[in-house]
Amino acid sequence: MRFVIQRVTKASCTVDNTVTGQIKNGLCVFIGVSNDDTTQIADKMISKLINMRIFADSEGKTNLSLKDVDGQLLLISQFTLYANCRKGNRPSFTDAGNPELANQLYEYCIEQTKKEIDVVQTGIFGADMQIELNNDGPFTIVLDSNDLAI
Repeated sequence: MRFVIQRVTKASCTVDNTVTGQIKNGLCVFIGVSNDDTTQIADKMISKLINMRIFADSEGKTNLSLKDVDGQLLLISQFTLYANCRKGNRPSFTDAGNPELANQLYEYCIEQTKKEIDVVQTGIFGADMQIELNNDGPFTIVLDSNDLAI
């Protein structure tokens, strides 16, 4: 599983000219799923996401988590995070999880984060989404389950 985490002052997702989710101060998270992913892996990723200290404290140091600052979440499914660009110029997406599994785990991530975070907004799985965001910092982190002790 891969998360691309962007600290934002605001972010929104639009599908067919309709806003499906929008947040202020928090994290916009792009979620990629592989066929090897499980709910146990998702739990570890979610815990890391929610507790990651990437917000400034009163001294301007990144010592506070999303929960500490009462931050909001915008979760966006994005299979292209598993693009394989090793050969040729056209990416292959065979490493991305099958749509049924990917959707199940995306929905699971939404469910679980709502237990911890008051405002969780989303895109629509498989839709052509337009994402707008103001990256705060800029501050972007790539979190890959293969790099975590699970």
